[in-house]
Amino acid sequence: MIYVYTFLVGLFASIVGTILPGLLNGNIVKIAAKEGRKKAYIFTSGVLVVIFFQTYLAINFARLIDRSDFVAEIIHEVGLAIFAILTIYFLFFAKRPKEIKVKKEKSAKRRFFYGMFLAAINMFPIPYYVFVSITADQYLDFELRNPFTSLISLGVVFGSAFVFMLYLNYFKNKSLEENYILKNINYFIGGITGIIAIFTAIKIFY
Repeated sequence: MIYVYTFLVGLFASIVGTILPGLLNGNIVKIAAKEGRKKAYIFTSGVLVVIFFQTYLAINFARLIDRSDFVAEIIHEVGLAIFAILTIYFLFFAKRPKEIKVKKEKSAKRRFFYGMFLAAINMFPIPYYVFVSITADQYLDFELRNPFTSLISLGVVFGSAFVFMLYLNYFKNKSLEENYILKNINYFIGGITGIIAIFTAIKIFY
């Protein structure tokens, strides 16, 4: 059962981390609309390859950090500050997502590497999954090593793929700016980050 929990940690964390409209989600929708779903799937494949290795790297980095209780405690405190700031930002200051323009049509091979490139320059997943890994390790009885590292990474890939396919299928005939859910998704994300911040604060102070 611990293996299932480990996979679900990665799955849930990735859904929270990728559900907000952004560069990757927006490009998937626009590529599908302008160049077809096949190109969007190829682009998504490139993104997922990089996400897997980013997560794997983050978890191994978390293992090094977790060897020091002092450093782990600092990571928790930094994570609390980050999620508190994100909660305030999403609830009070975040603007509606803007349309992301896709330029001229690219070949399938170029779309794959373009997906890898955009995912690679998005460095947020590494510190995010470092924090997730250390936090999960405090509550679940597993070590930051294989097979748990691979299971979390696979969970992240499946969760990210789920969100990307959700965008691809649900918003294929809808504008990112006009859709009601996306207009108000900041409040949803703010609520989730707020809950995470509360649990982190309880862990630190109690």
